[in-house]
Amino acid sequence: MSTTHDHHGPVDPATGVSTTGHEWDGISELNNPLPRWWLWVWYATIVWAVGYWLLYPAWPLISGATPGLLGWNSRAAVQIQIADLNALRAESAAKLASASLEQIEQTPALLNLARAQGRVAFADNCAPCHGAGGGGATGYPNLNDDDWLWGGSLPQIQQTIQYGIRSGDPDAHQGNMPAFGKDGILQKPEISAVADYVRVLAGLQKPGADQAKGQEVYAANCAACHGDDGKGNQELGAPNLTDGIWLYGSDKATIEQGIINGRGNVMPAWHARLDATTIKALTVYVHSLGGGR
Repeated sequence: MSTTHDHHGPVDPATGVSTTGHEWDGISELNNPLPRWWLWVWYATIVWAVGYWLLYPAWPLISGATPGLLGWNSRAAVQIQIADLNALRAESAAKLASASLEQIEQTPALLNLARAQGRVAFADNCAPCHGAGGGGATGYPNLNDDDWLWGGSLPQIQQTIQYGIRSGDPDAHQGNMPAFGKDGILQKPEISAVADYVRVLAGLQKPGADQAKGQEVYAANCAACHGDDGKGNQELGAPNLTDGIWLYGSDKATIEQGIINGRGNVMPAWHARLDATTIKALTVYVHSLGGGR
């Protein structure tokens, strides 16, 4: 079978299309031109890109980027949107700022506003530790239950959010559990006995042979904070050891670990990062999660 040639290459006998003259392993490359509509779209995108480079920030410089002829940037646009939103909410925000925590909870409109604002603040600042719904995790309190280390009333929650726990702020909640084992206050047999006694207080196990020893160690070292009956003390942040809520775990090994190394997690003070109205909204939101008192 004969084939004809043009200025590109021989014509492919199967398709009747000229080839480019390139061949790999007996396979010839067809010289199919790009569709004209596709070329025009491509040219249009080039023109659009050049226009974008001229009008908007596009090319990186040593200390920034080309500003563009329009002078637009995303940061300024966001600031304008925030300012517009604040202006729209100005009247409601003023009422929220001037109302007390109790007034907010007793006024449906203010309560809805506070909860909406508090939900956003919680997601941005608190959820990484306490969870999206406030359910907590090991070492991070569950805000949905009614077990509060430092109190669950509106003023107590506000105090905790404002100044934190062991945050270094002079008004923060202080006090931590000593490292009884690490500091040599208690020996291993004593730690084992008092761990068993704590589990007895919580109803997790029946009294054993070392009940008297554990009770003696508890009275001498633990009762000052947790109380003689193990009910805890919110003034000191000492948890109730008799309920079924455990921040780190209720198995003996975990309790022993806490006795040996102590406990003292830190919560930041938020008053320097969040404005007073946001803290107020956050307080109401946390209080309304289900465990507030």
